[in-house]
Amino acid sequence: MPSFDLLPGAGESPVILHVPHSAREIPAEVRAGIVLDDPALERELDHIVDAHTAELAEAAVELAGTTPWRFVNRLSRLVVDPERFPDEREEMLAVGMGAVYTRTTHREELRPADTDPEPLIARYFRPYARAMTDAVAERLDAVGRAVIVDVHSYPSQPLPYELHGEGPRPPVCLGTDSFHTPPELIAAAREAFGEVGLDSPFSGTYIPLEFYGRDPRVSALMVEIRRDTYMTEPGGPAGPGIHPLARSLAALVDALR
Repeated sequence: MPSFDLLPGAGESPVILHVPHSAREIPAEVRAGIVLDDPALERELDHIVDAHTAELAEAAVELAGTTPWRFVNRLSRLVVDPERFPDEREEMLAVGMGAVYTRTTHREELRPADTDPEPLIARYFRPYARAMTDAVAERLDAVGRAVIVDVHSYPSQPLPYELHGEGPRPPVCLGTDSFHTPPELIAAAREAFGEVGLDSPFSGTYIPLEFYGRDPRVSALMVEIRRDTYMTEPGGPAGPGIHPLARSLAALVDALR
């Protein structure tokens, strides 16, 4: 299977719904480097996967008046995490969760600490980053701007890997960037989702490095949805709460036209 999909939207839409952490798929050759047995790996996936966010984005696309573009990771973030820096700039390296994880959500061993990340970065991380960069560049060429809306979820109770888990855990957390998240984007998300918090327990946005801190035509917002509002934790089925969330996400998409 492909490691990611770019699903076209309307030619006039600047919006890219980015869904990086929804998948559980791990190729066999990658699984061979993970030290967890199968039941332990399944438990870890229950905790680490942003379950049902791909379905949420798909439902929002169907409801939106103008179809946004979608960039969806089809492999687990335990293969590579496309939203991490593959170098020392990433603070999550401190808990073994850089671009290639060596620790689990409970800070147990996932891979040996001396695992060379380069083969996985070369095979999975860089092609993903290039494709996302190209998708943003294409929106800039087509409509003069791009708006990345990152679709995530997070657990109702903090997990041991969280570096900032002591703060508020609202139903919807908006992650922002001082350069790439203008006030009107935050206002549109507040209008769409209602009860939201800012940058707690997770902060920041995803911007391809080619544009990061350089091009104000690229704006971004991370939408982190608390899992107990739409699913059974950890790793269980989606519930009826996913439907109003899809309507809210569609409303945000349409507000950004």
